Amino acid sequence: MSDTVSGARLRATAARVVDSVVTGGRSLDRALAEHESAVAVRDRALLRNLCYGTLRFHWHLQAWIDALLARPLKSRDSGINQLLAVGLYQLSDTRIPDHAVVSETVEAARQLRRPKLAGLVNAILRRFLRERDSELPALDEAATYDHPQWLIDSLRSDWPDDWQAILAANNDRAPMWLRVNAQHGTAAQYLQRLQADDIHAELQPGVPHALRLTEPRAVEQLPGFSAGQVSVQDAAAQLAAPWLLQHAKGRILDACAAPGGKSGHLLEIGGSGIELTCLDSDAGRLQDALNNLERLQLRATVCNGDASNPSGWWDQRPFAGILLDAPCSASGVIRRHPDIKHLRRHADIARLAETQFAILAALWATLERGGRLLYVTCSVLSAENDRVVGRFLEATPDAREIDLLQNNNIRDLMRSKVCGVQVLPGTAGMDGFYFACLEKVS
Repeated sequence: MSDTVSGARLRATAARVVDSVVTGGRSLDRALAEHESAVAVRDRALLRNLCYGTLRFHWHLQAWIDALLARPLKSRDSGINQLLAVGLYQLSDTRIPDHAVVSETVEAARQLRRPKLAGLVNAILRRFLRERDSELPALDEAATYDHPQWLIDSLRSDWPDDWQAILAANNDRAPMWLRVNAQHGTAAQYLQRLQADDIHAELQPGVPHALRLTEPRAVEQLPGFSAGQVSVQDAAAQLAAPWLLQHAKGRILDACAAPGGKSGHLLEIGGSGIELTCLDSDAGRLQDALNNLERLQLRATVCNGDASNPSGWWDQRPFAGILLDAPCSASGVIRRHPDIKHLRRHADIARLAETQFAILAALWATLERGGRLLYVTCSVLSAENDRVVGRFLEATPDAREIDLLQNNNIRDLMRSKVCGVQVLPGTAGMDGFYFACLEKVS
């Protein structure tokens, strides 16, 4: 197969993936899984780059398309619209030679079975090359910040001093964080192993098991990964397990546990001092948690069930500690999952908040007196975070917030909320996470 045909197939596949997300409502992971077999293995990293980048900057790419087209494309040609976006992303944000981008993107129109539109694709891309240094079309807020307007408005309301920084962080590429298995050594010791392999990383004060790689690496290149000595996990997510286990030992529940990152961390630092139950309603993702625990050579009771309905899975033995990583909008991890900007709707937030409250209230009955529940989301929206916790505290006489942080080194990384604390996306290179620690009193 010639390079031109291979490159065209790659770009046509990228357009299909992006179209599956933008117009089909598919998640990016699922769309890639369905389509990436169409391209050679050597091209899949570039495929991911094109899909992630095009989705990340969708709104200003679409503004350019609208300005360059004499008239909008028909809805049945949405794949060509996304192909134009893939082409413009390459011309504006990658180092791929312009001539290769144009020729292979034009050929991709034929791969998409729209040969009559190949000339249009050629004309639009070449016009962009001629005019890209001139004044760009006026952009509205959505195109300026590459976020849906409802999310911009929500962030501006919740974070009046930080909303622009949050939006900018969401559009950055996320760094690769590692979690060193405490049963196999310290983060400082593992850092020395990385340096011996010429892999550069740095420690994160306040997050004892975390390392941030200077450049991402395939997990197969990480020493000891297959033996469970290290895992990939954002540093903010690594705050949860030691926080809960600071005061809770014995029977521990990891609710909404899949895919098992925090479960593994709990077992790594809790050891024989805890008896862990991993609960999730998604059987497929629960299998991912099992696979993760197997790689780490750790054991837990794994249960498929609904956290909001303990009668279906709880054995009536109370838990000393509960980690509730509640289902949420994932608005704090957009930089890792740019499809969130396309898949979430404003109406989802109120629905999610009700689900979060229902799960929190249901799990509270399974917590022993004196036990603690750590409420966690990867959201930055108050409606899912401090408003849910505040509502729960008002409705629950035997619940009180414990606002003592696990160590003083992380205090500067967090913003205090009415209830709980927030790590904003981009803080020390971390994802956005919310935490609230609640104690069950007499």
